[in-house]
Amino acid sequence: MEYLEKENKQLKHDNAILKDKLAKYENPKNSNNSSVPPSKDENRPFKSKSLRRKTGRKPGGQEGHEGTTLEMVSDPDEIIDHVPEYCECCGKDIGTIPGEFVERKQVIDLPPIKPVVTEHRVYMKTCTCGHITMSSFPDGLQAPVSYGPMIESLTGYFHSRQYIPFLRMQELFRDIFSVPISEGGIHCLLDRLSTKALPLYHRIRDMVMKSPVVGTDETGGRLNGKKIWIWAWQNDRLTWLHGTNNRGYKTIEENFPKGFKDTVLVHDCWKSHFQTDVQTHQLCTAHLLRELNYLDERYDHRWTCSFRKIILDGIELKKKLDPGDYYRPVRERTDLENKLKELLTCRLDVKLKELVSFQKRMLKYKDYILTFLYHPKVPPDNNGSERAIRNVKVKLKVSGQFKSWKGVENFLILRSITDTILKNKMNVLNALNLIANFKLTD
Repeated sequence: MEYLEKENKQLKHDNAILKDKLAKYENPKNSNNSSVPPSKDENRPFKSKSLRRKTGRKPGGQEGHEGTTLEMVSDPDEIIDHVPEYCECCGKDIGTIPGEFVERKQVIDLPPIKPVVTEHRVYMKTCTCGHITMSSFPDGLQAPVSYGPMIESLTGYFHSRQYIPFLRMQELFRDIFSVPISEGGIHCLLDRLSTKALPLYHRIRDMVMKSPVVGTDETGGRLNGKKIWIWAWQNDRLTWLHGTNNRGYKTIEENFPKGFKDTVLVHDCWKSHFQTDVQTHQLCTAHLLRELNYLDERYDHRWTCSFRKIILDGIELKKKLDPGDYYRPVRERTDLENKLKELLTCRLDVKLKELVSFQKRMLKYKDYILTFLYHPKVPPDNNGSERAIRNVKVKLKVSGQFKSWKGVENFLILRSITDTILKNKMNVLNALNLIANFKLTD
């Protein structure tokens, strides 16, 4: 009995200590209710761990890199001569004495921007035979007043390249270009430009389908508060974006019914991609490294370090491979394959549940981890697709959501073309202006 009383007393004491420790978490001090800095807040957003390895180089421009600076032009539009009129020593008039050129400096500026209004007039004539002949307006001129191709292409540029929302675009046209335009007018211009761009949009899809390497990814978006999915298929020269309410294989089948039979498909482990008919796959190693970071923090097991080293060594090896090395045996590559096989088949403690699950998944897809070491144009990661998708997320952050499927289609058509133009190092506005000058046929 005495033992139980003593134990009970000890338990009460321990309980009181624990309650005292927990009390501070019920109404904790934080940066909102005290002078505690945000860095000390509990449950603050976790800072992501960088996948980059230290290089030892200092931040900023590296020694020997090519710098950029403003260059003078040989034929300036205006020249202003600053000639001394009086001697700064004695004050004598020296205005008639010829001056000697010493130095020049140039200022780059913009003239006032003023819209150009072109009026089209039609006439009729009466022939000597009595027949009246009347001329006609050029194709595309229907309304009494309309916007020209440059305003149309600028609207597409601001929308798909600079992600400016309609209200601010309306303000921009008014304040900078002195062009009045309504939000409805902006929508009509984007609709017209997207329709003209549709053949090129389809052409990009056909070219992507025949590419030897294609990266793909998808992300969520909002259409009037409902979830939709934006898909991307891309390579180093092309980007094709598509919106749908389906994240499954159905979307792939509808847009690429024949699959990618001669293509290495780069992606994450989303199951729909493995249903696609392809030559082979490449898993995004950046995704795998992020997963390994989590597992390393969760279990602190040497297995994750070994797996990470194989991936990073593979990436370094790719930088050293000559074009011919991809088609002949390479000892370093064989060593990495053997290490990977050994790592994926070793026994792990079943208590490491998530680590074991990751190992099983990697064993299932083992043939797709180091594919990039056998194909010269296959990247080790899917960062290209994530960059293509990220621009859509920027648009959604600026505008919040899409309001109609037509708006989704218009943006993705123009964004696909814009990204493709950028990848080919062309001027986006000039290219959109060429499209805007296309004539729509009834």
